[in-house]
Amino acid sequence: MFGYVRADTPYLYIKDDILYRAMYCGVCKGIAEVCGHRARMGLSYDVTFLSVILHNIAGQDVKIEKSHCLTHCIRARQMAETDELTRMLGALNTELVYYKYTDDIADGDKGRGKRLWFKKGHKRATQKYPEIARIVKENMSAQERLEKEGGAGLDRSADATANMLAEFSDYVLGEKRTNYTHNLFYALGKWIYLIDALDDYDKDLKKGAYNPFLNEFPAACRTEMIEKHRESVEFAFKTLFFDIRANLCEIPFRFNRDLSDNILLRGLPTMTNRIMAGEGCKGCKKKKQNNENTKKE
Repeated sequence: MFGYVRADTPYLYIKDDILYRAMYCGVCKGIAEVCGHRARMGLSYDVTFLSVILHNIAGQDVKIEKSHCLTHCIRARQMAETDELTRMLGALNTELVYYKYTDDIADGDKGRGKRLWFKKGHKRATQKYPEIARIVKENMSAQERLEKEGGAGLDRSADATANMLAEFSDYVLGEKRTNYTHNLFYALGKWIYLIDALDDYDKDLKKGAYNPFLNEFPAACRTEMIEKHRESVEFAFKTLFFDIRANLCEIPFRFNRDLSDNILLRGLPTMTNRIMAGEGCKGCKKKKQNNENTKKE
């Protein structure tokens, strides 16, 4: 679920690149304050983006200055100072990582050792922000139930993850929340779940694990599935991009919105196209190699 929300770098202004890196460091510091230094290992660009857009919508200015940290102890770099919103995002990041490894363990993957790194941070986050812990736990449990049922289509399968992000945005924005902000983060959460599922198509096929795309469009591998059902898969993502754009237009931003627009309007489609390209499809590579060997014989 992590690492998909990225900027479209070639179209990113230098000022926004500096801001993005500074906010990344700010979330890292927020994680350390709330959950301890070990929990910083789970820092993601997804939550960094949430910090960027939520600070802007909430009208909370961020002070950026050069400083050092454990990772950058020799050379100072631009870092955003932590505030309450950053600390809440730090708690969210740790909770998401903790339950991600919990889910991996349930799926039979090796995650017990990794989850231990975040166990203490998970407890600290739960104690300081019980509402955030509840939002993540309840929706992750709902997501698990949906996947165990196995019959949910693309839209319904992503509902729990989408609702989790929408609920979190409502909680942190408080009086600044609107139907448009709720719907924006709902669509973003749905995109994150579906793009992760599309990326994991081959892995889930091999393991026999639930995957909404595998359920809806069974095939020998991801590339074959895309070739056969490209129009349907593209429609699912284009619908989300329409929802994101429509709601984004109705949300007042207190500061410059270039970075948020770059990530939402350019970064998400770019990442989708990369995953749609079927890169790293081992099943196709193996099948192609076998066909070549057969021709040689």
